[in-house]
Amino acid sequence: MKYSGIGGQAVIEGIMMRNGHKYAVGVRKPDGDIVVDVKDRIPLTERSAFAGLPFVRGVFSFAESLIVGMSTLMYSASFYEDDEGDEEPGRFELWLEKTFGDKLEKVIMTCSMVFAVIIAMVLFMWLPLTIAGFIKRFIPSDTLMAVIEGILRVAIFIIYIKLVSQTEDIKRTFMYHGAEHKCINCIEHGLPLCVDNVAVSSKEHKRCGTSFLVIVMIIGILFFMVIRFDNVLYRFISRIVLLPVIAGVSYEFLRIAGRTDNAVVNALSRPGMWMQGLTTKEPDDSMIEVAIAAVEAVFDWEEYERENFPDGPDELGKRLLTEAEGRHKA
Repeated sequence: MKYSGIGGQAVIEGIMMRNGHKYAVGVRKPDGDIVVDVKDRIPLTERSAFAGLPFVRGVFSFAESLIVGMSTLMYSASFYEDDEGDEEPGRFELWLEKTFGDKLEKVIMTCSMVFAVIIAMVLFMWLPLTIAGFIKRFIPSDTLMAVIEGILRVAIFIIYIKLVSQTEDIKRTFMYHGAEHKCINCIEHGLPLCVDNVAVSSKEHKRCGTSFLVIVMIIGILFFMVIRFDNVLYRFISRIVLLPVIAGVSYEFLRIAGRTDNAVVNALSRPGMWMQGLTTKEPDDSMIEVAIAAVEAVFDWEEYERENFPDGPDELGKRLLTEAEGRHKA
């Protein structure tokens, strides 16, 4: 697999794809048409030397993902808000528009991000720490408790994903997430970018954000095996304070994993790939079409494949090409 440098995320009825300083949001509108919006943005890691340092850039990259992610999510949602009809805005909506004016969208985005961070801290930090504190009465080993706390965090994450995936909108978002991965895998194995080739490609990818979260949880276990506090409040604060450090280390591993294809790295990447079984689903052809439109708006895949696959697809790509041809004939 050859590293392409493109990445993205699923949005409401669409996909955001990013390459270098450009990102594109492809959305399937309610009338069935595909709209693609392309924007330029210099990453935070390139705006200062400090932000681009190893183990520091992971924190800024994560912040960048949140900012761009929320912005593109709101953009995709706007098509479906407009489709809800010409209902009269309520008093609260009128007050918000009057108070914040043109800044209302940024205020809503900021509040949404703050709320999401608070919920994440409660669910994935405070809750497992509280449960582990109760179990600690029966298990005195601090090392074992660090492992138990990490396992609880992973279990809560799995339960959370299982619950939210029951809604139809989240199911479709996970399908678009699968389409995003399939497009990238298709390109990075040397296959021409078309619906049939994307459809037979894998929906798991080592550079996925889900893998990043799993790596954070695993590295967190290792950190808190050696960093210990008896006081529950101090333990909670230590989880927050050390999160940027853990995120920085996790990012560096994910960065290596995305550019390396050897047995050791692949084995270490497996837990994250397994977890993607929960956050990605098989897309339909209409979703793949949206993903392709978003990719082609920011990435010249034909030039990339001429440079990296002059002799055609790699071995896995050749096998997938045979499957794609069979799918097309069927």
